[in-house]
Amino acid sequence: MEIITALIVLAVIALVCAVVLTIAATFFAVKENEKVVAVRDCLPGANCGACGYSGCDGYAKALGEGECDNPSLCIPGGADVAAQLGEIMGLAAGDVEAKVAYVACNGHCKPEDRKYVYDGIQSCKAAKLNYSGDTACTYACLGYGDCVAVCPKDAIHISKENGVAEVDPVKCIGCSLCAKTCPNGVIHMLGESARVVVKCSSHDKGAVTRKACDNGCIGCMKCQKTCPQGAIKVENNLAVIDYDKCTGCGACHEVCPVKCIHLENFVCGTHF
Repeated sequence: MEIITALIVLAVIALVCAVVLTIAATFFAVKENEKVVAVRDCLPGANCGACGYSGCDGYAKALGEGECDNPSLCIPGGADVAAQLGEIMGLAAGDVEAKVAYVACNGHCKPEDRKYVYDGIQSCKAAKLNYSGDTACTYACLGYGDCVAVCPKDAIHISKENGVAEVDPVKCIGCSLCAKTCPNGVIHMLGESARVVVKCSSHDKGAVTRKACDNGCIGCMKCQKTCPQGAIKVENNLAVIDYDKCTGCGACHEVCPVKCIHLENFVCGTHF
């Protein structure tokens, strides 16, 4: 009888607790905004922050609660996701051009001119703390793979040939995590329609650049003088392209004496 009594008491306690929890869940439940949930379900889940928010949850909350009125901010999702979000929120979805990462470094720093032998944590951020890295060019890709570690699509790797990061544009979803991670800022995001890129990040004068790299921009201005659209200018010893003006004619590529200006087709993944 004692055992039966104990079991009955436990059953009653369990039943009372269940009732109390059910009532509490009913009266104290935090109701979710249905639009926020619907928006979040449409987003790809990259949590890259390319939209300007902390992640997919942040963007969904801002859009679903009316704090943001632009359904076209999700770069990885592209036009399809923008259209879905626009339909949910009753907003017009604008054009979304796919973005792709590219590494603004030619990778021809001379190995024999390394400043020192780095024997620390295999991380670009760690290496940069030691005299701005071990490469002769302080603006170069350090090649320890911080960008590789954060890429959600295995779209970037370190070249065995020259130790520089290379992006596979076909795999790249434009999340920009690699660009945010790179301590030297040599990874940039471009619209996939771009056809010309400057594969250098050095702001040193030409003579200094040539000592460290055979293919770095020397600021000679030949590209600037040749461009029929005025789309490329040398600023702070480095050629910079205005993509609103650039037509991809390739004239700058032809005259560049060090071949640091490349022609690209990010859609097909070809370059020269």
